Amino acid sequence: MQLEEKLMSSFVAFESEVDTLAPVHDVREKALKSFEKLGFPTKKNEEWKYTPLNTLLKEDFHIFSKHDNTIEFKEVKQYFIHDIDTFKIVFVDGVYNSFLSETTHEGADICLLSAALTQSKYKKVIADYFNQMAAENDAFTSLNTAFAKEGAYIYIPEKKILEKPIQIIHFSTGNDAALMLQPRNLIVVGKQAEVQIIERHQSLSSQKVFTNSVTEIYADQRAQVDYYKIQNDQEEASLIDNTYIRQEKESHAKVHTFSFGGKLTRNNLNFFHNDERIESTLKGITIIENKQLVDHHTLVHHASPNCESHQDYKGIYADTSTGVFNGKVIVEKEAQKTNAFQQNNNILIDDKATINSKPQLEIFADDVKCSHGCTIGQLDEDALFYLRTRGIPKKEAKALMTYAFANNVLESVQIPSVKSRINKIIATKLGVDLGFDV
Repeated sequence: MQLEEKLMSSFVAFESEVDTLAPVHDVREKALKSFEKLGFPTKKNEEWKYTPLNTLLKEDFHIFSKHDNTIEFKEVKQYFIHDIDTFKIVFVDGVYNSFLSETTHEGADICLLSAALTQSKYKKVIADYFNQMAAENDAFTSLNTAFAKEGAYIYIPEKKILEKPIQIIHFSTGNDAALMLQPRNLIVVGKQAEVQIIERHQSLSSQKVFTNSVTEIYADQRAQVDYYKIQNDQEEASLIDNTYIRQEKESHAKVHTFSFGGKLTRNNLNFFHNDERIESTLKGITIIENKQLVDHHTLVHHASPNCESHQDYKGIYADTSTGVFNGKVIVEKEAQKTNAFQQNNNILIDDKATINSKPQLEIFADDVKCSHGCTIGQLDEDALFYLRTRGIPKKEAKALMTYAFANNVLESVQIPSVKSRINKIIATKLGVDLGFDV
């Protein structure tokens, strides 16, 4: 049975198990009809031209895990940012793990989406925010909405500055030969509130896993959202991640995406400006090898005047790996005084590595400051020769140059432990000890 048919036939059984989620019943059915109409995208779709899904969609994925998915902390300790105190929302094969988690309702709600969907005290927030921004014309978003049941629910009330970051971690045990996961996160940050979030999807085996994730983030007036995505998964793990962010007046939302591993990784990152003096920051580092593919699709929609957006993505590709960057900035006629910057720089380590880069600007206002650029090349041979004349071996010299190439993205990371972790992952990917920390 094809995956699309399997999903359609599984929906009835899924709905019967979650009949208590009546408030979103109509939302689910509408989303399923949308998915049925759209179907999975093919290479004929311009947005998926360089990201083939044929092999992935032919796999016979289990829609739900039916195993006992208990794991111990010592098995997964390495995947946590454990040298700082954090809240933790942990899922194992799509099921909440209370033993590994640390949630709270004191001063803020850091808990489960399943609770928010079913309990009356969350009814207004769900009605106001759940699925209000997710794209109806995206097949994977519609599919996730149809099967939305579990994920992180985060509500930070007005003027609350959360004292410690939140980690959202999804583990896949590999107990199923091939498993499909569909986590859904809803994050609402009130006026003048601040939050830092670290998200990770991690497979614990070489079994195939396909994660279709959707996150909706709402940043109210003067809110501060600092979000980090760490993607360093097994080579049989695939991730399609749709993130939607709506910002209100004078808010600042930052998303750093670090993509270091996985068979296929697709990051769709969408920012929507809803008032003036908004700032959006999108930065990423990609380092992949073998036959891995990472695709970054970004959208910043400037609909109000006096706003800024800054995009900076660095890609380093070895062996026969493939990178895609498709960044779009839309500036509406009303969005005068917009300042939008977009840059994508790439290094191809090997001749068979590929990068497809397409930065785009659609500007309908006449008083703006907008720029975009893209570079594709190899390491500077003169600079490499200079380092070697100073006694630095060729491998270490290449690593230092590669690290320097990506370093300006790391400079804007606000959590020292995250910066240190990413630095160590880069060193491991390059196969050397850089000899310093950040």
